Amino acid sequence: MVDKKLVAGTFTLMGTMIGAGILALPYAFSKAGFLAGLFWLIILGIIMLFVHLYLGEVILRTNGFHQLTGYAEKYLGNAGKKLMIFAMIFGVYSALIAYLIGEGQSFSFLFFGSEKYVLAFGILFWFCMTLFLRGGMKGLKKVASWGVFAVVCIIIGLFVWFAPQIETSNLYKFNTNLFFLPFGIVLFALLGFTSIPEVGKIMQYSKKNLKMALILGSIIPIIIYLLFTLTFVGVLGENIKEVATLSLQKPIAFLGIFTMLTAYFVLSFSLKDMLAIDLRMRKKKVFILVSVTPLVLFLLISYFKFLDFGSVLSLGGIVSGAITGILILLMNYRAKKWSEREPEYWMPLNWLIILIFSLIFILGGIFEFFF
Repeated sequence: MVDKKLVAGTFTLMGTMIGAGILALPYAFSKAGFLAGLFWLIILGIIMLFVHLYLGEVILRTNGFHQLTGYAEKYLGNAGKKLMIFAMIFGVYSALIAYLIGEGQSFSFLFFGSEKYVLAFGILFWFCMTLFLRGGMKGLKKVASWGVFAVVCIIIGLFVWFAPQIETSNLYKFNTNLFFLPFGIVLFALLGFTSIPEVGKIMQYSKKNLKMALILGSIIPIIIYLLFTLTFVGVLGENIKEVATLSLQKPIAFLGIFTMLTAYFVLSFSLKDMLAIDLRMRKKKVFILVSVTPLVLFLLISYFKFLDFGSVLSLGGIVSGAITGILILLMNYRAKKWSEREPEYWMPLNWLIILIFSLIFILGGIFEFFF
């Protein structure tokens, strides 16, 4: 018999990871070379799997329910909490802004064949998502499960349909000067930190399966990313737009719409929970920060045009991913010493692992932006 909580937990993590990031991967892979992108997908995929499991262990060692900021305060003090708040908000806002840009481009392309009405459709999408947020945890499970299931089916179908058209010569191109280009976008695409406390909450009566939910929820997106990028780069070569689904026929735009819709909802709900539970903010202020602020930032970026879709994702992945990942490693190290309960699983960790992972996060971001 299938464990419904295991499925819900797995799909919740997948719903956060499979968002705008996947749509930018083919563009980055095509510029740096498919093999360069694949290298970063495998290396960062392994690292993020471990970091997700480290966070899961922290949750299991702690009594009560918290968001990331709560765990950071508990194990790293007030300074750790403030740094986690910055990293989370920066990452979530980067994602939400990218989703509004991407959805606006997708709907404009779908209905009018151009990106002329990006702003209008972005605002319309924001309005719909704001209404969906009123559905609470029940709505979260439904959107995460069905939305991600639809995305996975579409991507697999896309790969099967276009497989005969894949040109292997497109997969062997390599640009050493842009080797680090995919780093930030790949890291962003693999971020699932914000939803893991939600996964723990969903599986509160099935904690022994939390590890499996995190493993499945981390590995399945990597496979989906591989199929997705292989399809686009193999078929189109370097003729790929920043939002990859706009590079093929109009019906393919629905894929981008589904992926960003699911992730937007899950991330917004996680931010809402953090502000309400850990920071104890009032409903009105939570609404402004969760719903209104992303819209305002989207309008400013659209008006001044100082960041594009890929730049927002890459910056969010490097800043938020690196800070949050390092903090989680330190939280796990402390939690092993101050454990409040015996966890259902544990992960080996020492200062060498922390140092290696931290250097990859930091140096990868530096090399992408400056070299």
